[in-house]
Amino acid sequence: MNTDHVDTLSFMLPVLGFAAWSGTGKTTLLTQLIPRLRERGLRIAMVKHAHHAFDVDKPGKDSYELRKAGASQMLIASSRRMALMTELNPPAEPGLPELLARLDASRADLVLVEGFKEARIPKIELHRPSLGKPLLFPDDPDIVAVASDAPPGRPCDRVLLDLNDLGTITEFVLQWQRNHR
Repeated sequence: MNTDHVDTLSFMLPVLGFAAWSGTGKTTLLTQLIPRLRERGLRIAMVKHAHHAFDVDKPGKDSYELRKAGASQMLIASSRRMALMTELNPPAEPGLPELLARLDASRADLVLVEGFKEARIPKIELHRPSLGKPLLFPDDPDIVAVASDAPPGRPCDRVLLDLNDLGTITEFVLQWQRNHR
């Protein structure tokens, strides 16, 4: 188990992870959940783990060309958004505490984390028994709920949520956020 423990008290915002094996539907769920949370008045900050190299800008765009030319940090901003790309040299996986420290806590009420399934933060486990992957909760004391599309197949001492019931998941997250702010 990763010892990447996040001290949420010093961070100032509730942090709730969504952990699952690849292919379970974390991004799909979150793209449906975030608008519902926003409708209920929450400002959401999001941290997502990506594998290996990725680009948010595309070849031919100025920001891409400047970063590829050797800028170790590339900040691009407009009246609508800004993005900071930082090249890690030598390559190193940033820990969740380091990433959370880069967020502007004054602009959010809740941080949702996708991936980082081994980080020591409260998490909702997403589980689809049809994928044949083991449950995470038995070995992860930080999992507060299990959202599954079928019975988990073993006793579960965590809150059980229906993975296909977005309303119930929304209410759970709202209540969790209220209890942890």
